[in-house]
Amino acid sequence: MTRTIQQGADELRAAMSGTVLVAGERGYDEARRVLNADIDRYPAVVARCASATDVAAAVRYARAEGREIAVRGGAHSMSGQSTVDDGLVIDLSGMREVTVDPEARQVRVQGGALLSDMNAATQAHGLAVPAGIVGHTGVSGLTLGGGMGWLTRSCGLSIDNLLGAEVVLADGRIVQTSPAEHPDLCWALRGGGGNFGVVTEFRFRCHEVGPMIDFALFFWGLDQGAEAWRCMREVSATLPRGLTPILGAINAPPAPFVPEANQLQPGYAMMIAGFGSPEQHAAAVEQVRAQCPPLVDLVTPMPFVALSEMFDEANAWGQYYYEKSVYVAEVTDEVIAAITEQAPAKTSPLSIALLYRLDESYCDVGEEDTAFSGGRTPRWATFLVANTLDAASLPAERAWVRAFYEALRPLSLDDTAYVNAMTEDEPDRVRASYGPAKYARLAAIKAEYDPDNAFHRNINIR
Repeated sequence: MTRTIQQGADELRAAMSGTVLVAGERGYDEARRVLNADIDRYPAVVARCASATDVAAAVRYARAEGREIAVRGGAHSMSGQSTVDDGLVIDLSGMREVTVDPEARQVRVQGGALLSDMNAATQAHGLAVPAGIVGHTGVSGLTLGGGMGWLTRSCGLSIDNLLGAEVVLADGRIVQTSPAEHPDLCWALRGGGGNFGVVTEFRFRCHEVGPMIDFALFFWGLDQGAEAWRCMREVSATLPRGLTPILGAINAPPAPFVPEANQLQPGYAMMIAGFGSPEQHAAAVEQVRAQCPPLVDLVTPMPFVALSEMFDEANAWGQYYYEKSVYVAEVTDEVIAAITEQAPAKTSPLSIALLYRLDESYCDVGEEDTAFSGGRTPRWATFLVANTLDAASLPAERAWVRAFYEALRPLSLDDTAYVNAMTEDEPDRVRASYGPAKYARLAAIKAEYDPDNAFHRNINIR
């Protein structure tokens, strides 16, 4: 007799405390949704896990049934790796507990937690873990690829602060990993993506941050492009470790501090977040104003939690996304020329190009200390993101991202990229991003912990 999906799902239900859903059941359509509305897939089964034991049961079920596995944390994978047609989605969204030990300055974070969950819990104690800039991003996916954002210059990447993890392996075993337990696996989790298992809990080092920080946003029009970018470059080079710049090609927000004539108009922006002394931040603000007066500026203290959720609304669920990324060593005149030529061609006010400065604490970690897909020399991580409200508008914005990427690619560092911002399957580029020695080590660890490549819906290490 042919075995049905329902029969297998019923057996999985019996083995789990969480919920199991198949097509046609209440909650299934909501459970299969992901951030990027351009991704529309129909898994055979969604296992909404409540514990590591549930995750282990789901892994064993998928292996026995021969079903492809996708792991869903925050569901932010723009390429749709967190869902799968006809396979099993291991959904961690019910596992969002965050437990802070303020005296040890450590936090335990379950695999389904969002950055907003982690930030709210740690900020209650004046602490934070370096992470990304969108609050509804999943901690798991962001961390496993590296994890960069506002605190990278002062505190390093998320993986630089990862102390250990609980992991469900491809054979269903649950293991604890740290530099002392399964050290190779711990190393691989620090930048090697979701290739090695399902992380059900992370343990991070925390840093004293906030709760209030200093913030500045400067905005220039397209006609000020070259001058504004030279100013942003020169100011960024002078900033102490406690100040973080993010540069970009954006549209001015429709906010009260922006004159009506400038709202939603395209241009260039510099944001500076201050985690050090107010005097250092004030000096940087005056340097920008004196060197290249902006059309608009906003200088204000704000809660760190507000900073970490500043981009949430613009990057809402149900919009259409596409992304590419490169590293560049510096914002050279050639990079500026490429940016100012390509940026005006976008048509969606939500599409952006952002540059994160990676230096200071980022460079304190050795090249081989983690599995991160980027060298630890100073650089800029460039994110090119198409973002539209409807499907019909996405092709033009996708073409804009690709043209922008091709313009920057010859200027990039050895054609490498941040794996968290890789949307397409590019095996050669993945190898180049990790480098031959690091990739070979990752492949050997993959062969030990997942020899059948059960966890391949990711930037895959083969």
